[in-house]
Amino acid sequence: MSEQNQMISVNGLIKTYGDFTAVDCITFEVFKGEVFGVLGPNGAGKTTTLEMLVGLRKPDGGSADIGGFDVVRDLKKVKEVIGVQLQSTTLFELLTVEEILQLYASFYKKHVPIHPLIEDMLLTDKTKSRIKSLSGGQKQRLAIALALVHDPWIIFLDEPTTGLDPQARRTLWDIIFKLKERGVTVVLTTHYMDEAHVLCDRIAIMDQGKLIALDTPAQLVRNLHSENAVEFRFEEEEAEVDFSRIAGVKQVGSQKDAVILYTDDLQATLTSLIETSAEQGLKLADLQIRTATLEDVFIHMTGRRLREA
Repeated sequence: MSEQNQMISVNGLIKTYGDFTAVDCITFEVFKGEVFGVLGPNGAGKTTTLEMLVGLRKPDGGSADIGGFDVVRDLKKVKEVIGVQLQSTTLFELLTVEEILQLYASFYKKHVPIHPLIEDMLLTDKTKSRIKSLSGGQKQRLAIALALVHDPWIIFLDEPTTGLDPQARRTLWDIIFKLKERGVTVVLTTHYMDEAHVLCDRIAIMDQGKLIALDTPAQLVRNLHSENAVEFRFEEEEAEVDFSRIAGVKQVGSQKDAVILYTDDLQATLTSLIETSAEQGLKLADLQIRTATLEDVFIHMTGRRLREA
């Protein structure tokens, strides 16, 4: 994509706390109208990165600009073109949905009409309800409405579906898709693999403050060079097997006591695995077969599952 379509540019961004480096020299770009995901476990540096971009934390190194404005020098201008929904948003519990949106709208020179925004967030029947009476999903949608009230170019969503039930998560997914259709650039952090795969045009994977991968979801999985994953363990704790002998195996991964074989020839791999196990007197346990996913990308790159990292 051309620089004209570039909405966010991050170059060597660093954040340290004493001897601890929370964000370690990361670089990426976000383009107009895309949903850009920052994926990683808790403590990976996702939220710290977002907070530096929106002006809540000052970088200790590197630079970033949003809409052509430097996030440190031009912070006031940056705030005019972004909307932010934080992981934990404290709202005035005794105000109604309508009242708090009117309050936030009054902070800006220009704002979108309130009631269509309430309708877009599926909160029409809660217009006159006090915020304290809303469910978790309704509060999250209200937080997004507050972030959109001044019609920003870019919206940042920090773990928007954490703690929500499956139906509430899907409702928020639909809202994000609608934002994309309207041409709003969306940057979201998440540790849900399925969410990142479904929503995001491109994904930056972070681990321990570093950016370890950046591509489309499909290409990240494709880079494994394997369509399927065969996961299992042996009942025998000291089992030693030369997995290079297993037919069709492209790569071998491991996670705790489980072995993961990545293959494009599932039948050949399963047949060979069973035969090899029988030859060595080993018993297979917890055998699972699945299509390779972003979870496998993370396991391959770090040796850990994202949720357990």
